[in-house]
Order: sequence, then C-alpha cells, then structure tokens
Amino acid sequence: MRLFVLAVILPAILAVLPPFNNEQFHLDVANIKVQVQLGVMSRCPDALLCESRFDEVLDKVADKIQLSLIYVAKIDDNQPDFGVWCMHGAEECAGNVQQLCVNKYAPFSNWWEFVRCQNYEGREAIGTPEIALKCAQTAGIDWETGGAGACAGLDGSGKALEGVTLLRESAILGHEIGITKSCTVLISGKAVCVHDGTWKDCENGHTANDFVRQIEEEHNRLNQ
Repeated sequence: MRLFVLAVILPAILAVLPPFNNEQFHLDVANIKVQVQLGVMSRCPDALLCESRFDEVLDKVADKIQLSLIYVAKIDDNQPDFGVWCMHGAEECAGNVQQLCVNKYAPFSNWWEFVRCQNYEGREAIGTPEIALKCAQTAGIDWETGGAGACAGLDGSGKALEGVTLLRESAILGHEIGITKSCTVLISGKAVCVHDGTWKDCENGHTANDFVRQIEEEHNRLNQ
C-alpha cells in the first residue's frame, strides 16, 4: 500500500519542483574568498597610506576578499610589557595589540572602521588608550563586554596578556613568511607590492584598480 501511495504522489511532487541546474548550484555555493594580507606597523606612514588605498579596494571587492593585517615587529623578551620590539616604540606595540584584539572579537566592518578611526586621528595618536576607547565607540564596539577590551586591556593600554600573545604570534607569522617592510601587500600568500617610502616591486601595478584586478583574477581562479 505504501509503495502504491509513493508511486502516485512522488511524480506529482517532482513535477512542481524546479529543474536541478548543476551550474547554478555551483555558482551559489562557490565563493572562495581571496586571502589578502597587509604587513604593517600601526604607526608607520607607509601602513596608513596602504590601508587608505585598501579602503578604495574594499569598495569594489569586499565580498571577494578576506583581509587581515600582519604586524612587522621582532620578538625581544627584554622589552617590557610586550616582549616585542616595535620600530615606532611601545605605543606602536599597543596600537598593534588594540587592532588585533578588535579584529578577533568584532565583525570585519567594525574592526576596519576602528583601524580607519585610529589612522584619522594621526599616527602619533595610535596606541594611546584614549584614542583606542574613542575609536571603539566610533566603530560601534562594546569595549567593556564584547571581548576586545579584556583582550587589549579594559583601560585601553594594549598590555593585557591575550593581546600581547596575539602580537607575538603575529610578529612570528610575519617573520615566517618573510615580511620585513611596512607595508607589504600579499595576495594568496604572495607578496605583490611594497610601499616603503614609495611603491616598489609592484609588477602588476599599485593603484586601487590594479589591486582590484589582481584580486578578481585570483578569485576567478579559486572559484573555477
């Protein structure tokens, strides 16, 4: 009896379902994002310029990339508070920590707005507690209970253990993949351009449109 019912009902159900389109299914599920990394120092003029350039890039390909910052610094256990040496001083280490913690605990758009806010305040303000707290508010980040504050220090100092650990891990990663200059642009793990006083080693260009083109080409390759 059950087989008879299925034999009658199943064709009727299949008749009203849309036809399966394998190509459409592939297009819907395949969106492997391109890994884009910027090797930076939070107080470095080159980093601020590079991050500003990627504001323009994000306007065009935000849905195709996974953007992250890797901090150029050196492990040095003799350095107080951080155990890391940062070229532009301890305040830069603090700025790195603040940005890492917001990146870990806030959505991408809030984190990037936090970085933009710090940059807008001027590089000499990056890493200071008052600007960290101000930019957290500007970027809509719950500093006290959202995780970022505890990670970096509720006082905004950037000296809390979790954040310092993140900074050490980032510095080690940068060393392992060979980043020595701020700012170094990497697409899918390959350095494609450097800004160190001026644009260098940019075989495929350094304008926003050049980066967009390279990202779109890589996105197409990944999602074939």
